[in-house]
Amino acid sequence: MARDYYDVLGVSRDASPDELQQAYRRLARTNHPDVNHDPGAEERFKEINDAYHVLSDPELRKRYDRFGEDFRRVPEDWEERVGAGAGRRRARTTARGPADVGGGGYPDIDLDTLFGDLFGQGRGRSTAVAGADQEAELPLTVEEAYRGGRKQITLNGPDGPRRYTVTIPRGVTDGKRIRLAGGGGRGLGEGPPGDLYLVVRLQPDRRYRVEGKDIVVELRLAPWEAALGATVPITTPGGETKVTVPAGSSTGRRLRVQGEGMPSPGGRSGDLHAEVKIMVPSRLKRRERELFAELAAASRFDPRRPTDHGGGRG
Repeated sequence: MARDYYDVLGVSRDASPDELQQAYRRLARTNHPDVNHDPGAEERFKEINDAYHVLSDPELRKRYDRFGEDFRRVPEDWEERVGAGAGRRRARTTARGPADVGGGGYPDIDLDTLFGDLFGQGRGRSTAVAGADQEAELPLTVEEAYRGGRKQITLNGPDGPRRYTVTIPRGVTDGKRIRLAGGGGRGLGEGPPGDLYLVVRLQPDRRYRVEGKDIVVELRLAPWEAALGATVPITTPGGETKVTVPAGSSTGRRLRVQGEGMPSPGGRSGDLHAEVKIMVPSRLKRRERELFAELAAASRFDPRRPTDHGGGRG
């Protein structure tokens, strides 16, 4: 008999989604085969992964709480079917799922009757139950999301590692779901497999910050470029482009380059926002020091007086 999923994750039966996620991340880090070389680590990792994917899905968790190990045999619309048949029969025995321990769940359902009547057993029809839909995270770099294309991934499931080829839409953003038809749980008998939904998670990047469809990059400028204005190159996920810096730009000013953010095929692409950051030499040569000293003596500019500087948003 398989271990109870709540015991696998070490959480109570009323654990919140956040508690489930925290427990999963802690256990997954400890038991990942790349980190833990114990012979049983890989098997524990598969078990942890399977438990989390079931309990983190509200519908799968509801079925598991009611039917325990048999939950994969139950179709998604089992409640409707049971309700429709309640007037035609009375349950002969009580199904004892994990939820029944505390008196919850649906205590008057007979599994034999449920599976026989719903799946066609004993009536000359073959058993056919669709597999459950599953969900997993798909980590992407900003460049991968920007370009799109095909990517090979491997996910650990209850039946071991499975390899998938994913088509990533160009310009996909964080939180978007990519559906892989037939990539979910296996069906019962002649039932079709469920679908796999991959949730895009953009990985942190020291160069780019993605805000919806817009991309923010740091634009480092020399003091004279910010004061006098300049046209300077800047690197984006799509390659190098140029940005025009107005004279008198201060640190924090954003310069917008329209259409250079995340692409949106068939729609409006996002914008690129270059955020000004003024840099000064850590060590000055003699002539540089002389020129800065001359500027300091000649200028009446006071950066601590609000009326003396702008640096507005672009």
